[in-house]
Parts: sequence; structure tokens; C-alpha cells
Amino acid sequence: MTAGAETGPAAAPPPTRSAPRDAGVAAGTPVASRRVRASAAVFLGRRKGVLVRLAAWSVAESAQTFLGGYCVARSLDDGFLRGAPAAGLLWLTGAVVAILLGAPVVRGVFAQLAHLTEPLRDDLVRRSVRHALRAATAAGATGDTTAVSRLTSQTEIARDSFAGLVLAARSFVFVAAGALVGLLSLAPRLLLVVLPPMVLGLALFTASLRPMARAQHRYLDADEAVGRRAEITCTALRDIVACGAQEPTAAHNRRAIDEAAAAQRAMARWAAARTLSVATAGQLPVFLLLAATPWLHRHGVTTGALVGALTYVLQALLPALQTLMTVLGAAGARLFVILDRLTRPMPEPALPTAAHHGHPRVGRATAALELSGVRAAYGPGARAVLDDLELTVEEGEHIAVVGPSGIGKSTLLRVAAGLLAPDQGDVRLAGRPVAHHRLPELAALRVLIPQEAYVFTGTLRENLRYLRPDARRSDVDEAVRALALEPLVDRLGGLDLPLTPEALSLGERQLIALGRAHLSSARLLLLDEATCHLDPVAEATAERALRARPGTLVVVAHRLSSALRADRILVLDGTRAAYGTHDELLVRSALYRDLVGHWNDVQE
Repeated sequence: MTAGAETGPAAAPPPTRSAPRDAGVAAGTPVASRRVRASAAVFLGRRKGVLVRLAAWSVAESAQTFLGGYCVARSLDDGFLRGAPAAGLLWLTGAVVAILLGAPVVRGVFAQLAHLTEPLRDDLVRRSVRHALRAATAAGATGDTTAVSRLTSQTEIARDSFAGLVLAARSFVFVAAGALVGLLSLAPRLLLVVLPPMVLGLALFTASLRPMARAQHRYLDADEAVGRRAEITCTALRDIVACGAQEPTAAHNRRAIDEAAAAQRAMARWAAARTLSVATAGQLPVFLLLAATPWLHRHGVTTGALVGALTYVLQALLPALQTLMTVLGAAGARLFVILDRLTRPMPEPALPTAAHHGHPRVGRATAALELSGVRAAYGPGARAVLDDLELTVEEGEHIAVVGPSGIGKSTLLRVAAGLLAPDQGDVRLAGRPVAHHRLPELAALRVLIPQEAYVFTGTLRENLRYLRPDARRSDVDEAVRALALEPLVDRLGGLDLPLTPEALSLGERQLIALGRAHLSSARLLLLDEATCHLDPVAEATAERALRARPGTLVVVAHRLSSALRADRILVLDGTRAAYGTHDELLVRSALYRDLVGHWNDVQE
């Protein structure tokens, strides 16, 4: 969002980004994959004994799978088909015993699984705590708002997903081993029928994992974009209608919906690919076994061996394949995202040395406010309302910020005032990083007046001197004259009589807050729609008075008449930022032309 960028009608909106920077899979996949694999290798390498015991119990499960199909085959070939039902029943009894013995096997597997999942959760909790503490002491940090989520829901999701992944992968490997050994023992030719489609299905599924993950993230991002567009449209409906911006807004919304639809279609295509993989690996072998029965009989494969092969495929391989592919496609993706977030490098702590304090840049006058590559969002995981914003406000300038409601204007002023730390980028006040100013220094440098003005019980003089208690009586009188507050003073009975905040109108509250700003010693005034409850004449009087005092004025404009009084105008539209004079923006910014055109219509 570079100020001054083209926003004319021919400028197409940028493509929707695949994921937030902290989403993991879609952004920086190779780096994230290497980091997660390295962390997993270290974690598992410390628990070789647990893995050995888990493998031992899994071998028992593999033997159970082998006995299931083998006993069924023998019960037919050596029993029922030979007229020996007693032998057949004996073999079936062996299969039943193998099934019953599965209960202690499952118990042993889950006992060992706990020795993997609980240490993983503990490690992630410890890392999250260290990350939060390090982030709190990093240079420019204002607190880690995602720490609670990482300590609770994210670590629990990681533990549950990891448990499901271990169970599914272990079960498939050992069940497949038992089934393949059983097929080999019954008739080696059975492997020629069963093994190729199973390998092909697994290969198809493996090849689809990465694009499937990208499709999932694209869909989640597109769905978030639709919600964001709906929120902006609802909250800014009055401004959209007032500015005649229904068509551009509808076009933005249609693009967001079309992107969500395209992402959902992509998800559906990859879901179909996963279904095809399962069918190829687990169901195609059944069809091939039935179709190849004559050929197998001619080569000496018995009926019992065929039934045993079907038992292996239908009761062992197919369920294990379906579980593995479902878990990898869902829990695996979630686990990767969470581990990517929780294993990121720790932020560097701030060092208490003078080298970390910024200084004005040499070679030119120090700007009042500088934003370089600033990115900020309403909350963790939300789409940025300011993205790569570049803005320089020179000392003594009067800047107006315009754009639809919810587009990031208030966020911009909170970042500029040092009340909100950006997700990335550099913010400087008077040439120094805003994070390096102590709170008393910030209070002396800038004043932020919000839309809802704060007035306390006390005299009007005390309210006006709130930001500068040592102001002289003559200074207060000058602020009253400059802002034309005489009618308010007369209505309240003078400057020194107590006032009742509830008895003041919203406009009167704003006038008192503007009087404070005028009287303060700060050289940077930030007005966040601080004149929206004033009539146009009072608004113009207040802005001219604040512009005449020494310093810099940045105004989130409620009316375009306010923007026309500024030296330069910053137009925010959610994708790009246009920055320039009124005449320049009429040429470069389609949104600004729409706003001006509607304002002219209203004036007529």
C-alpha cells in the first residue's frame, strides 16, 4: 500500500493473497517445511525408546492382521471345501482369537502414544511461554496478543492432530505389512493384482498433498475476504450510499465472492482427487481380484486364497487407507500450520544500549511522521487493513485521510500515535522510532483526538487544560477565541463553573476536545473524525485554528470539504493508497473522483 500508487478505473485489484504471513503452508512452504521437519526430527530423536515400544505393539497388530485373512483362507481350503467342517471351524476360531487379542494391543499402543503426545504438548507450551516473554522484551514490543491462543487451543490442536497422525500412519504401515505378508503366503500372484493399484493410489494421494494444502489455504483466505467485504459493506453502508459508490463496492464484493467460489471449486477438485486415490488404492484391487479370478485359478490360486485376499483388502487395507488419507488431508494440514507457527524463531530481545535509540536522519529535515512498509490488522490472523504502507508527513503539513468506513483510517492514526504496534514496518515520530519514545515523550510529541470525545466532571477551564495543566489564562482565552467557543462558554456560565458531561451534546464534547488539542504543546495533532458532530462552519473554524498553530495536522476527514482544506490527501481503499494534492488525485484516483463528484452533487 504505497502512498501515491495508481488507483484509476483501469487499475485492476491485486490478487487475493494465499494466506496471512503467519499461516504457514501457503507462505514460504519450503522454509516452513524444513523448519518443521528439523523440529520433528529433534523431538522424535529424543524418544527412540518410545518409538521402539510403539513399533513392538504395532508388530503385534500386524500379526493380528496376518492371522485374520490367513485363517479365513485355511478354513475354506483345508476345512469347509474339503468336507472337514471341524477343521474349518478350528481355523475360524483362530481368526476370532486374533481379533480378541486386539484389545490388549490397542491398550499398549495408546499407552505408548501418551509418551509422545504429552511431551509434545509440554514442549510447545514451554516454547510458547518463552516466545511470549521474548516478544514482550523485544525492541518496540507492546505485548503478544496471540500468546493465550498458543498456550491453549493451538497446543491442544497440535497434540490431537499429532496423535491422530501417528495412529493413522502407524496403523497403515503395520496393517499393510501384515496384509502383504499374508497375500504372499497365500499365493505370490495375488500381489501382482493387489500391489500395483495400491501403490498407484498412494502415489496419486502423495502428489496431491501439497496442492491440496494450498487449495485449503486459498479457500480459507477467500472465505475470510468475503467476510471482510461483508463487514466493510455493512459498517460503511451509509458512506457508500452517500458517496454514490454502490457500483465500485458491488464490483469489489463480486470479485471476493468469485474468488471464494473458485477456491471452493478447487477444493472440490482436490477432494475428488483424494476420493479417486482411495478408490484406486483400496477398491480397485477388489475389482481386479474378481476380474482376475479365472486367470488366478488357472495358475493354481485356490478359492480360499481368493477369499483371504478379499478379506485382507476389504477389512484391513481399505479401512487403513481411508483413515490415513483422511487424517493426512485434514489433521496433517492443521498440524503443519500450528507447528510452523509455534516453531518460528524467537524475536530478538531489546538490548539496553544507546545503539537501539533512533536518531534523526542526516542530510534532510526531520519529518513529523514517517511510516515505512507498515502492515497492520484488526487482530491475529485477520487480513491487513494497512499493507506495506509508505507515508511521509513533513513538519508543518496539513494532511487529510479519506476512504470508506472500516478501511483502516483509525488504525493508521493509532499506529502513528504509537498506541498500536504494526505487524511489520517502521513508524517514526520526529525522526525516532515510535517504540523508542517513552510514554511522557509520546504525550509531548502528539495528541490523538478520537471521534468520541472524553469530558470529565470539572470546570471547562480544567477540561481545556487537561493536556497542559500549566497553561496560562491568556493561552486558554486564545484557544477559546481561535475555536469560537464563546457561545459554549456563555451557555455553561463561564470557564470556571463546574460542568456536567451528560448535559453536553456530542458536538460540544468535540469542541472541548479540540480546544485541548489546540492548547497542548504537542506539535503533531491526529484527529480521528474528531469533527463529525460539528456543523460545516464549526468544523472549518476548528481546522483552520488547529492548522494555524505551530506543528503538523493529520485529519481523518468526515467531509470532503475537510479534505479540500488540506495540503495533501491520503486516499485508502483497502488495496492501494493514493497520496497527493486534490488536483493530482482527481487524475490518479477513481475512488477520490467518485467522492468529489458526489460531494459536488450534494452541494448543488
